Formats: sequence, C-alpha cells, structure tokens
Amino acid sequence: MNNGYIVTGGTGFIGRHFLRALLEKDPDAVVHVLVRESSRRKLAAIVSNWTGAERIVPLIGDLTKENLGLESDPPAVREIVHLGAVYDMTADEDVAHAANVAGTERVIALAKQCGAMLHHVSSVAVAGDYSGEFTESDFDLGQQLPTPYHRTKFVAEKLVREAEGLRWRVYRPAIVVGDSRTGEMDKIDGPYYFFSALSRLAQLPSQLPIAVPNLGSTNIVPVEYVAAALVELVCFKGNSGATFHLVNPEPQPVHEVFAALATAAGAPSSLFAVPGFNASLSRIGALPGVKAVRDAALGQLGIPSAVIDHVAFASTFKSTATRSALRGDLSIKVPEFSSYADKLWRYWAQELDPNRLRRTAGPDGFRGRVVVITGASSGIGLASAHAVARRGATVLMVARGVEDLDDAVAAIRAEGGDAHGYPCDITDEEAVAMLVKTLLNEHGRVDYLVNNAGRSIRRAVISSTDRMHDFERTMAVNYFGAVRLILALLPSMRERGFGHIVNISSIGVQTKAPLFAAYVASKSALDSFATIAAAENIDAGVTFTSIRMPLVRTPMIAPTAAYKSLPVDSPEDAAARVMRALEQRPDRIDTPIGTLSDYMGLLAPNVKRAVLHQVYRAFPESGAERKPRDASDEARPSQSSFTAKMLAPLMAMPTPSIGLAKWIPGLYW
Repeated sequence: MNNGYIVTGGTGFIGRHFLRALLEKDPDAVVHVLVRESSRRKLAAIVSNWTGAERIVPLIGDLTKENLGLESDPPAVREIVHLGAVYDMTADEDVAHAANVAGTERVIALAKQCGAMLHHVSSVAVAGDYSGEFTESDFDLGQQLPTPYHRTKFVAEKLVREAEGLRWRVYRPAIVVGDSRTGEMDKIDGPYYFFSALSRLAQLPSQLPIAVPNLGSTNIVPVEYVAAALVELVCFKGNSGATFHLVNPEPQPVHEVFAALATAAGAPSSLFAVPGFNASLSRIGALPGVKAVRDAALGQLGIPSAVIDHVAFASTFKSTATRSALRGDLSIKVPEFSSYADKLWRYWAQELDPNRLRRTAGPDGFRGRVVVITGASSGIGLASAHAVARRGATVLMVARGVEDLDDAVAAIRAEGGDAHGYPCDITDEEAVAMLVKTLLNEHGRVDYLVNNAGRSIRRAVISSTDRMHDFERTMAVNYFGAVRLILALLPSMRERGFGHIVNISSIGVQTKAPLFAAYVASKSALDSFATIAAAENIDAGVTFTSIRMPLVRTPMIAPTAAYKSLPVDSPEDAAARVMRALEQRPDRIDTPIGTLSDYMGLLAPNVKRAVLHQVYRAFPESGAERKPRDASDEARPSQSSFTAKMLAPLMAMPTPSIGLAKWIPGLYW
C-alpha cells in the first residue's frame, strides 16, 4: 500500500493534530492508529467529524507489550510515525522507560518487519544541559541528562540512530503549547504549571514592576505548527538519517514569555531581569535545606521542581535543515508568542484552571453546577434548595417521603428553578449505591453535596440504659448515612478535580449540651471524619465545610414545647449559611456562642461543666419512657421558663446568632 501509515500516540495532543493534518495533506492516505482496546472509542470520538475520518483505522495494540500486543501481522505500510511517549518532565524512571525506551525498541522492530521508514518524534530534551549551539546534526556531545525524561528520550533516539538496517528520520520539537488560533490544550504541562501563580499575581496592581532573576531563554512552539511541520517533513521525499528541529528559530527570553502571559492574565507585566541574580540564587540554593524549602513553596503553587529547573535551555537550537525543507510552504512558520499568549490564557482559564469550578460570583454563579441536598423536602434542606436554585444550580433533592419531595420539587420549578427529586433512605446501603449511580448517569457529575438529613433525640443517658437503639438510629442517619454518600461520590469528584461537601453539624458539638449525647456524638463523629478527609483530599480539589448550626425553626424541634417561645433562626437564615459554605468553602462556620463555649471549655472547664449541669436540670427530655434522675426528681417541679430561656444558648441547637454577629464583629465566621 503506497500511502499506508502506522501512527503511535495518535490519540495524544500532538497526535490528534498530526492525524487531521495528514488526512488533509495526503487525500489517499490510510492511517492505522495503534491504540489499546480501551481507547478505540476515544479514537472514534476524536475523528468523528473529520473529513476523511473513514481512512483512520484502529490498530489494536499496546506500546508496553511484546510485539506491540499485535495479534496478527501488521498492515503493509511505507511509513511509521512514532509519537507515542510519555511527554512529562515529572514522570519517574520506570514509567518513562517503559514508554519511551521499551516502546521505541518495539516500534523499531515493527518498522524493520514492514520495511517502512520510521519517523521518530524525539525532543530537544536530548540536548540536556549542553551550553551553546545545538544543531540538527548534533547528538551526543557529552551533555548531562538531569531527569528521567531527558535520559529516556536520549536513549530512545540513540536506539533509532544505531538500529541496523533501519531507515529513519528524527524530529525534535521544543516545548509544545496549545493551538495559537484557539488556545486549545489538553493538560497542565510545561509553562502551564505557572499559570495558577500568575492568576494570583493578577490580584496585584497591573502597573506594579516586579524584579525577577534572569532565567535565560526558552523555546516554545504551538501545537498546530508542530503538526503541520511534521506532516510536511514526513511527506518530504528526502533521504534516511535526517534530523529536524521543530523549534522557534529565535530563542525567547523567559521573562518576556511570562510578561506576555502576565499581560493576558491582568497581572503585573513590568517584569525586569536582575543582572547577576542567578549567581546569587545558585549560591543560596547550595545551602543545606534551601532547595527543600524552595520545592515545598513551589509545591504550594502547583509547580513541580523539575519544571522550574528546566524551563530555560542552556542550548540554542538551530533549525537550518528544517527551514530549508519547509521553504516550499511559507504558511508553516512559528508565530510570535506575544501574538497568541492571550488565547492560551483564556483557554486555560475556561478549561484547565484547577480553580475554575470554584468561581461562584454573581446572581447566576451556580449556573451549570449540580448540587445534591439530603433532607431536602422541608426545613433547612428545602430552604437551601430554593436558595441555590435561585442562583442557577441544578438541585438534586433527596428525601424519604415521596409526596413531600414531589411537592418540594414542584415549588422550586414553579419559581423557574431546575430541581429533581430522588426518594432515598440514606441508611440503606444498597439504596444509596443506586442513588449515586443514578445521579451520575443522569447528570454526569455532582459538584456539591449538602449532608442535611438528620435525626435528633433529647434524652438523658440514664434514661437510655435500655435504649441502645437510640444511639444506633441516630448514628445511622447523621454519621453513617452522610459518610456513605461522601464515599460514593468522592471518586468522581477526585477524578474531575473538584467537589465541595457541606455537613450540617450542630453547635452542640461545641457546647456538649446535656440530653443530646446520641445526637452530639453522631455530629462530632462526622466533624472528625470531615476534618481528616479534607486534609487527605485537598490536593485533589475536594473540600469540606462543617456548619455548626444553631437552633432553627424546623419540624425537628416542633415537638419540644420549651423551644416554642425561644427566638430561634428561620430556615432561610440557615440557608444563608449553607450558601456561604457553598460559595466561599470555609472549613467551618461557627456562631459566637459556639466559639465562646469552645474557649470556656479550654479555659474554665469546671465552670462550663457546672453551667451544663444547670441546663440538664432545667430542660425536660423526650416524652418517651423516662426514668427518674434521682429520688427528688418526680416531686420537684420543672424549672421556670425564665431559667430555661437564660440557658437556652447552651442547648444542642440553640440561640439566634446572626443578629448578634452584626454587633460583635469577628465572632461569626
């Protein structure tokens, strides 16, 4: 077959652009793309709307397997383009070797078997730390190769060059960024690691001059240039043994590149290099522990140390042969970086920024977000569902009662909101598994989870000695039910790199109010779980907020006569806290009384215990079977309502706090 190709790495970023350009360049080309069986659908989706897509043929195999995992003889082709590799400066030795070295050995064997020309896509990384001009005919100049990526790309190219009986050409791209026309990029890599730091700098005045070390020059090319040049050179009727540099002909000073990106980001762009600063940095960096501190600081910004160390090149890459071969097509040239930096930035901000899903400003700040709320048919859950729907969210309402849930969904839809009801008992493991599967299938994702469903009981411990089921039922809803939902949704949130979980806790966790041992213990367990889960998942973009809610006028407190005359919060007040948790994602939202109780327990624990005992004496417990607390209990009249009201702030879900917070700044956060 005169126009047959085998391409590895065809579903990768460069590979996708190369395939499309190849179909346009060679209308008779039939391209066999090596893909794993699991990637067959991905390839089909990539090429589905291309002209000539029928000429893309999946070749099921695997670079990491013997004989490339091919189960039959390969197709007869004249060209093999080897793009498959790990293009990652941070990859470890084993991963990089398996793809870049072992994979190349197998592709060499395939090219010999087919009698085809092997077009091997290497990298300018083979130059390592060589200082000076590095031409297309240069290769082993005694350079050091500092990372697994440098070493494996060098060894792979060496294997190609030294293979007996192989016809080959080598192509060395520079740092490849997104499309200069659209900004499209597929992942965070190379200079993109610095974009988050630039977005933080955008908070500073744009006119502010910033001094930076003179980091030297880099070499950046957009992906469409690499693809177009690669197709032209693969189709070029030249001899075997040629090497081409797909680079910017002119080195690009690093500070100019970042000035262009800073301008696009709205950050200070008056960056000026400080002469001699590099030498000083090198001396400081040699001090014990300094590099570890630097790497830790970079890690907080999401910048791998391997990237910062190799963002600039000691080499200047010459591309004389490449430019000569491409002279027939004047359209294939490298654009000025400053002419497309804004497009790269916009695409990153809209599609790749790890924090893009956390932007919730404005009246429609939650539009397109999917929010799950449990216990959503009444009280805090219903008020929160209305509030978040008004901000544009798709609200997935979970509750046990079907009729109440249907009415709640209808009420939100009547206001123009997007609401969906899902009846579920969260204490039922199988029901929760089915619920989460349904939610993800029907809506694709869950951005926010509000664990609001709860069960409360007010009963003294002495009255519970034969009522272990009180504790089990409370834990089943408040702790195990919430944790079950979190565990079911966590993998999908981590995969997307975003998720926020709001747990409706209680001020009782701080006050340790008597009569609420079962309830407070369950909420305390959930708080502790969330604290640990938050620490473990912060790098995955999944965060948690615990709202230590005060007493709220809901059906849960209706049976308690003592609460009827207390000035408690409304469900709308509680929903405002929930919205704050969703929007700002703090670790905790407390009340002044709760915070005061925390400090009181730390500084005056005996006083707090005495006050809590008076609370215990002042308030009755639940109406179910009660045991006398002591010999005088049955004969003693209940405490006055005045005493109860005075001690109300220390109850499990007590006291108004929003109004108080207006007068005591800093106590509510």
